[in-house]
Amino acid sequence: MPTGTTPSSSNYRIAETDTFRKQLNKNRDYQRIYRKIRDYVYPLLRENPFFGPNIKHLRGDLSEFYRYRIGDYRLFYTIDMDTVIVFVVRLDHRKDAY
Repeated sequence: MPTGTTPSSSNYRIAETDTFRKQLNKNRDYQRIYRKIRDYVYPLLRENPFFGPNIKHLRGDLSEFYRYRIGDYRLFYTIDMDTVIVFVVRLDHRKDAY
């Protein structure tokens, strides 16, 4: 099997920004949703952070970000291909997200 410069799909690591962690501490709804993120969303992002039924690559000024839809909430993240890390940036209710 040929090897390329693209890392295998199981190599993505998850890193949470300080902003994201502070959001979780301030809002009880976010803490409840975080369990879903940790148990369901993170494993999916580790496999393939670029494509999925709830993943959308944003456009315009936000083109460096991806969005994962979790019900009425949106999880925003960016991907660093050099270090193979998914940086989780924010979690917002959809009415406040954009």
